[in-house]
Amino acid sequence: MEITSDIKYIGVNDHSIDLFEGIYKVPNGMSYNSYVILDEKIAVLDTVDGDFTEQWFEKLEYTLNGKKPDYLIVQHMEPDHSANVVHLLEKYPATTLIATSKAFDMMQNYFGSDFEAKKMIVKDGEELSLGKHNLKFISAPMVHWPEVMVTYDETDKVLFSADGFGKFGALDIKDCWVKEARRYYFGIVGKYGLQVNNLMKKLAGKEIRCICSLHGPVLKKNIDAYIQLYEKWASYDPEEEGILIAFSSVYGNTKKAVYLLRDMMKKRGYYNVQIYDLTRCDMSEAVAEAFRFNKLVLATTTYNGGLFPAMREFINNLTEREFQNRTIALIENGSWASVAGKMMKDSFEKSKNIIFLEPYVKITSVLDKKSESDLKELAKVLSEKRKS
Repeated sequence: MEITSDIKYIGVNDHSIDLFEGIYKVPNGMSYNSYVILDEKIAVLDTVDGDFTEQWFEKLEYTLNGKKPDYLIVQHMEPDHSANVVHLLEKYPATTLIATSKAFDMMQNYFGSDFEAKKMIVKDGEELSLGKHNLKFISAPMVHWPEVMVTYDETDKVLFSADGFGKFGALDIKDCWVKEARRYYFGIVGKYGLQVNNLMKKLAGKEIRCICSLHGPVLKKNIDAYIQLYEKWASYDPEEEGILIAFSSVYGNTKKAVYLLRDMMKKRGYYNVQIYDLTRCDMSEAVAEAFRFNKLVLATTTYNGGLFPAMREFINNLTEREFQNRTIALIENGSWASVAGKMMKDSFEKSKNIIFLEPYVKITSVLDKKSESDLKELAKVLSEKRKS
């Protein structure tokens, strides 16, 4: 794939993977992206997962067309990007490794060597000329590992963004960038919004015509829209007016209440409502959707004197990713000694700018006139369109 006349894509698609990082379901596979800049000096940017060594070298050799790389730029040390560092140095021993000092520390851990004779440590803002192309290295610690840097080609205005702007899915399958990039962001990077914002500030003012991430497609159109979306995600601001209802139900009574609430809202003309059964859904998708909308309804039962496990896991996923700037409503069900409502609310005690709506709906085993009336009032409050 030609990105510009001098920049080539040499990444691979992985359709054998079922769980990314052992957690995230990836039914459409993954891409591991790698790039080559052809100039007076030739630079390779990152390698790929170890399961694709042969395929990657075939692409690299075809692109080099008999030449040899002068530099291997290692932006990120996760094994799906760095697995072939040693193999490249064995094949092209004159290659200089470029990375941050923390990346070389990690190479010692992964490979038993920090390649002292071959390494070039770069700091934030340092530059390298390949001839026509001038590269600027920008440190991006904790986006999403501490050694990460991104690379900006000042000549073709291309940002090599490491894991930033990445998404789930192989490149030979067309799917919605926003949906899978959102799920990727809040799963992989979402905890580090402050650090992402710091990187975006460093990039401000730079003309970016193309974004080349380590996962997902090369982005060439509507770059400003991608950047604005990333800035919104990093600031933990909702993307849109809407409601996620996340529930768990043992015997179906809490589920009945949830769907009744949705129907009540529809009667009021409020249709942007998504419902997720936390015991059956893809948890990472539910988490991403919670960050998408400005309102969240949590409905669950007391279980073993605490929160139902799926709800506890869901809330932990949110709070560990700095969930904030949202309005939350609570629905609790319990036959005796019900504590789910209080425990859900207490789980957000360290979260910033959370508004809890009234009424707090309490169901005792099954819906009755009181809980249905409270549900109706909650539907009214939730249907008021306001940013929060």
